[in-house]
Amino acid sequence: MALLKAPSRQPKTANVQVRLEEEVRCNLDRYAKFLDATPSYVVSEAIKLLCRKDKEFQNWLSKHSQETHEPNKGAASLLESK
Repeated sequence: MALLKAPSRQPKTANVQVRLEEEVRCNLDRYAKFLDATPSYVVSEAIKLLCRKDKEFQNWLSKHSQETHEPNKGAASLLESK
């Protein structure tokens, strides 16, 4: 059983450039093919799942929820800093 569900609609998106290990990129492409979805959809859903399941992150988020959110800058700098 797949952990992610196939996309039902196209939400508003933003561009983020990331570098992946070759093996991770291959698995991303394979998982997208398995779901009949795009790699972007798989990445987006995987991050949503990770954020929901990570209790430590949820705790941190509740303490930092008053900070303003800049969708493009925050996500991009988080991913590019690694």
